[in-house]
Parts: sequence; C-alpha cells; structure tokens
Amino acid sequence: MQCEVFSPKQWKRRMTASGTNTLVQPLGEMPPEEIVFGRTEAMRAVRDRLNKLAGANVPVLIQGESGTGKDIIARMIHAASPWRSGPWVKVNCPAIPGTLLESELFGYEKGAFTGAYGVKPGRVEMAHRGTLFLDEISELDLALQSKLLQLLQDGQFCRIGAQEDKKVEVRVVCATNRKLEQEVENGTFRSDLFYRINVVNLHLPPLRERAVDIPGLAAYFLEYHNRKYNCRAKPLSNEIMTVLSKYHWPGNIRELENLVKRYVILGTEDVISSDLAPRSPDFFNTEIPVDGQISLKKLTRQAVRELERKVILKVLQHHHWNRKQAARTLSISYRALLYKIRDAGLPSNRSSKRPDNENPKHDVAAD
Repeated sequence: MQCEVFSPKQWKRRMTASGTNTLVQPLGEMPPEEIVFGRTEAMRAVRDRLNKLAGANVPVLIQGESGTGKDIIARMIHAASPWRSGPWVKVNCPAIPGTLLESELFGYEKGAFTGAYGVKPGRVEMAHRGTLFLDEISELDLALQSKLLQLLQDGQFCRIGAQEDKKVEVRVVCATNRKLEQEVENGTFRSDLFYRINVVNLHLPPLRERAVDIPGLAAYFLEYHNRKYNCRAKPLSNEIMTVLSKYHWPGNIRELENLVKRYVILGTEDVISSDLAPRSPDFFNTEIPVDGQISLKKLTRQAVRELERKVILKVLQHHHWNRKQAARTLSISYRALLYKIRDAGLPSNRSSKRPDNENPKHDVAAD
C-alpha cells in the first residue's frame, strides 16, 4: 500500500475544509504544579517521571482510579512536549458508541457506508504533529485495538472505505481506571497493544493516600470557583477540613472539587458535612441468635454471599445487564460471572424476572 504523508499546510487545509477542526480542543486553564503534585512521595515520583518523558515521542499509559486527575497529567505531558504548539485531541472512548468510534477515530471516505456523503478525517488525523489522548482506552473493542496497534507501530492507519493507508506523526497518551494486566488475562485487551502503550507508565495514587494535599486542593478549588461564579465564599473552617482529611474519597479529586463547587454556589458548609456523613453498610445487619449457639463460620459465609450478590446485581444494573462488561468491571472471567449469577439466584438476562436488593420476589426491571 502507498502511504500519504501530510505537510502541515495540507493538514490545516483538510481540517478547515472538512469543518472538523472544532474537535481540536484547547488545553484550558491548568492548575499550578504545586497543586497538581502536592507533597506526597508518590506524586513527586510522578512529576519526576513526567519531566523525563515529556520530550520523548513514546506512548504513555496513565493509570489510576476515576477522579485522580489523569486528564490533567495528560495535558501537562502535551504542554511540556516539543509538540505543545500542535493540536491536543482528546477522545473519551466510553462516551462514543462502539459503532461510531471507529469512524470518529480514523474517519471515512465518501460512500463508505450509508450516510457517508463526504470525506471525514478522523481524530487521529486531527492530532497530526500533536497529542492524541485516549481516555479509558480499555473500552476499545478488539477490532479497534488492532487498528490502534498499527498506528503505534508504523504511524499508519486507514480510513473506513479507503484503499490506501495514511501516515501521521502523533504522540499517543492513554489513560484507564482499570488494571489492563487483568484485562489481558481475561482476553478483553490485546497483550501486544498493552505492551505497545505501556512504554512509560504513570500511576496516580487515590486521594485517600494524599490526605496531606487536601487543604491545598480545597483552597485552589475555592479560589477557582469563586472567580468562575463571581462568588465570595469564605475559606473552609478547621472543623470541615478535619472532616475532609478523614474522609475515604471514593470519587477522589473530582469529588472534592464538586463538594467545594457546591459550597461556593450555596454558601454553607452544611452541603459538605451532610454529604460526608458516615453511612453504615447494611450488609452487616445480620440476624445473630445471641440466645443460642453461634456458628461464626456460617454467619460469615452468609454475609459474604449476600454482599457478593448485591455487588454483582449493582454492577449488572449499571451496565444494563451486559454480562461481558460486568465481568470486566468485576475483574473476573465471563464464565466465573455466569457461575456466580446462577449461584446467587439471579436471572441470566435483563428480561427475566429478577430480585432486587432486599426482596427476592420483586422485579428489578420494574424498579
């Protein structure tokens, strides 16, 4: 196959003519480095590694829980690289339906499928001589993973319906909140792609492991949203800061920012304290026959079984009863999930009558 190499002028004319250059996003306001990296040893290690890799055109994989700031780190990599004057193109993989993601990434030729009335360059082309950020890359299906692997190997790709490969120069940065090693073992992520994108790995710790950084982050978000919404919210009290430092932060930095934003808009610390009030897990409310002999082993097994059942049901509901996606979320094999569904007495598909969290006789589909 012949390869087409774009010059900067050709690329700019193509993007302008197609009207797709609006997807090239500005970096936006960046927090100061002392706020992003804070004072923990783990984040200092991230900063040191970022400074070393920014100038090298190698793929970077950013891993961490949702809300830990992977997007910010990806933008900092672009801003510190020799390609910072080039485009910054972000693709949120879960936000684009799988049937459309290929055309969004790689574009298509006129007549490639019904409704393809013209030529559409994809986001890979838009990122020429810049950075392509693939957020939540674990959501790519295997066919798209294969095309991405070709792009990383030789800088080439093919539009849908095209006969010739095209060549681009692009820095690829990927992010995920999943353990890709487990996805490879489950067969949902290509091992060769994993090793290709994992040239340099940056792991972001959860906020609960960065409690010392919470005051600085809260102060930054307070100043930022006061300015954004033209408000004059006062600094948070010492009592609230103590509560914040002891909270477990399942939503990480994103959750902290949303709490501060809500405080700035509503003007009362009650919106923070009410959200952070401890909630007792109901799966430990087991009937214990204290007037008779207690089988600790039996009670523990029942509690674990009920907790596992509730977790599986919650994940299945979240994924609209898609069992393959649920298995990936739970980091277990598809076969293991089917066994656990049967063992927990749950139905095998969404259309069946199935129990809710409390009463096995109820139909969850109607709830």
